[in-house]
Amino acid sequence: MKLLNALLILFFLNSCSFDDKSGIWKNENGSIKEEKDIFKDFKKVTSFEESFNEIIPFSKKTIIQISKPVISEKWNDIHYDFNNNLKNFQYNDVYQVILKSKKLSKNKVNDYLLFSNNHLIINDEKGNIIIYSINKRKIITKFNFYKKKYKKIKKILNLIVEKDIVYISDNLGYLYAINYKTGNIIWAKNYKIPFRSNLKIINDQLIAANQNNYLYFFNKKNGESIKFIPTEETIIKNSFINNLSIDNEKSIFFLNTYGSLYSIDIKTLKINWFINLNQSTDINPSNLFDSVEIVSNKSKVLISSINKTFIIDSKLGLIIDKFNFSPLFKPIINKNYVFLITKNNLLISIDLNTSKILYSLDINDQIANFLNLNKKEVKIKSFMLVNNEIIIFLKNSYILNFKINGTLRSVRKLPFKLISFPIIIDNSFYFLNNKNKLIIMN
Repeated sequence: MKLLNALLILFFLNSCSFDDKSGIWKNENGSIKEEKDIFKDFKKVTSFEESFNEIIPFSKKTIIQISKPVISEKWNDIHYDFNNNLKNFQYNDVYQVILKSKKLSKNKVNDYLLFSNNHLIINDEKGNIIIYSINKRKIITKFNFYKKKYKKIKKILNLIVEKDIVYISDNLGYLYAINYKTGNIIWAKNYKIPFRSNLKIINDQLIAANQNNYLYFFNKKNGESIKFIPTEETIIKNSFINNLSIDNEKSIFFLNTYGSLYSIDIKTLKINWFINLNQSTDINPSNLFDSVEIVSNKSKVLISSINKTFIIDSKLGLIIDKFNFSPLFKPIINKNYVFLITKNNLLISIDLNTSKILYSLDINDQIANFLNLNKKEVKIKSFMLVNNEIIIFLKNSYILNFKINGTLRSVRKLPFKLISFPIIIDNSFYFLNNKNKLIIMN
């Protein structure tokens, strides 16, 4: 009887909501759903080294000095900069809605927004490229490259903008360029094999990679191939997307789905060095390589694998240090400091000069203590450096403001559901809500 009572009490406690008032623990649908596991039907036959889960408080003797906030006027690359790094952005910190557009698309829209010359550029799974004028407050161009025979195929587009031109690669093997103000196509090529990377532009070259891990250099004026570099192929395709980053206009870094990082000289297009970071010898599909985007600064490159984060010398390709955790999103490097969020929701800062962890704090604990609630797990959408603070966007549209030392300063909720990754333009937040309407907050 005692055992039965104990089980009933345990069931009751597990069924109770941790928070009935604030809604901070809930997602958009009122409950937190588990992320999809594409390998759920495969049995794991090996186990990785236990992931880092240590809490390291910030020392008051330590001083973190980051760069001054900057005003961003454009967002031409989906990862913002040539090296995929975000800056410390300036924002008015008012959170007042100054624009709410009409619905921009009835289809599912890409998470990434682009912004150029007062125009928002988005694309959807039907292959539409939609240009919204901020000044005119309306869609000025809607372009679709694809013929009727591709109508039922989901299009995965990769975009980058330079001046008035949008360059696009897709999962059908097409590469093309359009003038986004007029909607006129400039050139188009069919390379047959699906592209599978972000795009980069350096000088007159457009750079992309396909699903077979071939790195291509194209003439951006006509789309003709200048050179391609074959790298290791993987038989089983996973969810990781090949990633490109450019370091000081001297080298391009290419991280392929096999887990190899290549450094290529921009002038000669020859390989400087390469290193494989997929340290698993297990052929189990659940152990395929996974990572977030490459982030680099002048002398170091940050790369992650399924359960590791590596600091690599950008000139020599040597591993300077590695940590037993993997970031949930690409890290942010500011001066000599790294800020990242791990897959188990730890907010971590690292001194790049010494490889010392300055602090490691549990975001869920920070929220629970700040709001005086029982602890539960939140789902994180993205994070940025804004006004010398770390801003974390939750999937349920809450915003967390952390001081640069990891102290939670405020918790607030946006008036709209956030579905895209937010960007900051001219002191304002831009994002799409759950109805595909552009929201600008200042």
